[in-house]
Amino acid sequence: MTLDTAQTRLDLRQMGKTARAASRALARAATAQKDAAILAVADALEAHADTILAANALDMDDARAAGLSAAMLDRLSLAKRLPGIAADTRSVAALPDPVGEVFDAAVLPNGLHVEKRRTPLGVLGVIYEARPNVTVDVSVLAIKSGNAAILRGGSETLRSNVALVGVIRDALAASGFPPDVVQLITDRDRRYVGELLRLHEYVDLIIPRGGQSLHQFCRENSAIPVITGGIGICHLYVDESADLSPALDVIFNAKTQRPTVCNALDTVLVHPRVAGDFIPRLIDHLGRAGVAFRLDPLAWDVLRGRDVAGADVQPAGPDDFDTEWLSLVLGVRVVSGLDEALEHIAAHSTGHSDGILTRDEANAARFVDEVDSAAVYVNASTRFTDGGALGLGAEIAISTQKLHARGPMALRELTTYKWVVRGENHVRA
Repeated sequence: MTLDTAQTRLDLRQMGKTARAASRALARAATAQKDAAILAVADALEAHADTILAANALDMDDARAAGLSAAMLDRLSLAKRLPGIAADTRSVAALPDPVGEVFDAAVLPNGLHVEKRRTPLGVLGVIYEARPNVTVDVSVLAIKSGNAAILRGGSETLRSNVALVGVIRDALAASGFPPDVVQLITDRDRRYVGELLRLHEYVDLIIPRGGQSLHQFCRENSAIPVITGGIGICHLYVDESADLSPALDVIFNAKTQRPTVCNALDTVLVHPRVAGDFIPRLIDHLGRAGVAFRLDPLAWDVLRGRDVAGADVQPAGPDDFDTEWLSLVLGVRVVSGLDEALEHIAAHSTGHSDGILTRDEANAARFVDEVDSAAVYVNASTRFTDGGALGLGAEIAISTQKLHARGPMALRELTTYKWVVRGENHVRA
C-alpha cells in the first residue's frame, strides 16, 4: 500500500504508456464493475484511516514549520474530513454513468441513422496544490467516467497523497482493474510538471487546480489542452431594490461559510441609494464574525461619524479589488447603479461566480444576460458553485473557460463523444 518515493528518475513516458493501456481496459468495463471498484476505494479509505491520517499529520507538521498560511493548512488537513471523503466516494458510485449515453440521434433523409455517443476522454493529467481530498475526488471520478489519471499533487502533501493513492491502487487491483488507472508522480522536483505538460502522446487533458501562477504556467507550457479555472474573485451587487436583511444573510454565508475556497465572496458592490443604511449594517453583521473590510472612497465616506464598534475597516488599496482573498477579508465599493456594477465585474471578475441581490426582475435579467461568468446568481450565495451543491454529485474542477466545459466539471464533463453512423451499404453520391 506504499509507493516508492526514492526513485532517482521517474519515467513519465512509461507512466503515460501504462495509463493509456489502463484507460482502454477501464473504458471496456461495465458500470457495475466500476461502481464496485469505487465502493472498494471507500471501504479501503476507512480501513486504512490510521495510516492515511498519520501521513497527513506529518505533512501538517512540516507545513506549519514552513509557515504555510491558514488557508493552505485548512486545505491540507484530513483530520476531520476523511469520513466525509469516504461518504462522498460512495455517492459517486450512485451517480448515473455517462459513458455510452446516446444523444442527438436522428435518421437522415437518405436513411442513415446517426447519433452521438459519450466516451471517456482517455488520460487526465491533474496538477494540484495542498488538497489531498482532490486525490480521491479525481481518482473516483476518473474511474466512474472511464478515464485514467496521472496525478501531481503539491510537495507539501506528498506523504498524504502517497498513502491515499496506495489505498486506491490496491482497491483497483482487488476489483480486477489495472492499478495504473491511477498513478502519482512521487518526486517533488518541479521538472516533472513540465514533462507532464509535454506528454501529449498519452495525456488527453491537463487540469490544474491551484493558484494563478500554476494556471498561467500550464497555459504557457502545455502541449496538451488545459482546463483553467478555480480562481475566484467573486462579487455580489446589492441593488437599490434588494431586501436588505436577507441580503445580509446571503453575503454572510458567501463570505464566512468557508472563506478559503474559490467560490467565497470577495467584493460587495452597493447601490448609493441603500449604501447609507446597508454598509454600516454589513460591517456590524459580518464584523462580529471576524471579517475585515477594505472600502473604496465612497463607501469610506458613508462611515464618517458612524460607530463601527471596533471593526477592522481600512481604505481599499490599489490591488484590493483584484485580490482573491481566501480569508475573512471583504472589499466594499459603492457603484452608481447597475451599469457601473456590470463594468466593475467585467473589469475585476475572474469569470467564476458573480451575483445580484434584487427584487427588480428587469435588473436581474440584464445582470444574467451581461455577466459572462461560469455561474451567475440572482438572490443566492456564490457558495453554491460546487458540483455537489448544483446536483452533479461531485466535481473534478471548476472551469472558468468556455471550451469544452464551464463551471463545475463532473462526470459528464469528463467525457467527449463520437459520432456513430449506421447505414445499409450507403455510399455518398
